Amino acid sequence: MTQIVRTIHEVRGFVSDCRRKGWKTGFVPTMGAFHAGHLSLIRQARRECDSVIVSIFVNPLQFSAGEDYDQYPRQLDRDLRMAESEKADILFCPEVAEMYPKGFDTYIDQSDGGLPSKLCGRFRPGHFRGVMTVVCKLFNMVRPDVAYFGQKDYQQYLIIRRMTIDLNLDVDVRVHPTVREEDGVAMSSRNIYLGPKQRKDAGCLHQALRRAEEMVSNGESSAARVTSEMKRVINRVKGARIDYIAVVNSETLEPLKEIKGKTLIALAVRIGKARLIDNALV
Repeated sequence: MTQIVRTIHEVRGFVSDCRRKGWKTGFVPTMGAFHAGHLSLIRQARRECDSVIVSIFVNPLQFSAGEDYDQYPRQLDRDLRMAESEKADILFCPEVAEMYPKGFDTYIDQSDGGLPSKLCGRFRPGHFRGVMTVVCKLFNMVRPDVAYFGQKDYQQYLIIRRMTIDLNLDVDVRVHPTVREEDGVAMSSRNIYLGPKQRKDAGCLHQALRRAEEMVSNGESSAARVTSEMKRVINRVKGARIDYIAVVNSETLEPLKEIKGKTLIALAVRIGKARLIDNALV
């Protein structure tokens, strides 16, 4: 049975017991509102580790003014049932005051021009500083052996992996393939913001990525031609607003003119109230 813990002391006590037994601990950090993508990460952790900890914390530091912090879906009872279905051991659900005690004033960031400044970083200033700060704190609280992230948030995965290397955090950071709905839409907690027509329109992101993959598999190497075709696919949807469509190096996120070697094709599109992201590695 999955146990809910709310304090750093409790979660550290659990991990200390695991270490005394020689167990390997897997960790899945989340903001809750679970879907099949979250469950796939928990399942992978369960397969590879002796104990599994899942955190739920809607992190105020990664939301800018005017974003959806207050509206972000919170559904702990449902999440607990889903975590139990995948045999997670611990659901770590700290309060904001537990994570950021009075006087908190230390943040984690990377250099100007580094990974957080690319792609989504241009449209969500301060977002990745908030992500790095909370994940660094969670890693220090939970002290996992392995942490699991989804490919939909590939930029986040790269940033967290870089942080663990730079700060000598002894955590193996792994990325797991994006889980999709039947029509190809990447599963996201923010999909709840979409009305029926908008939900149908959201399929344009996956359609654009599929078209890009098709072009590359047929020998197209021009990033400009690929992004132009993706833009055409997105623009068929009335009201879809493109933040970016990018063809970049899969390690540095630097833009590419020519597709050769492992390449990330990524996009962010606003549909209604939802800002949706997706990507493909080619």
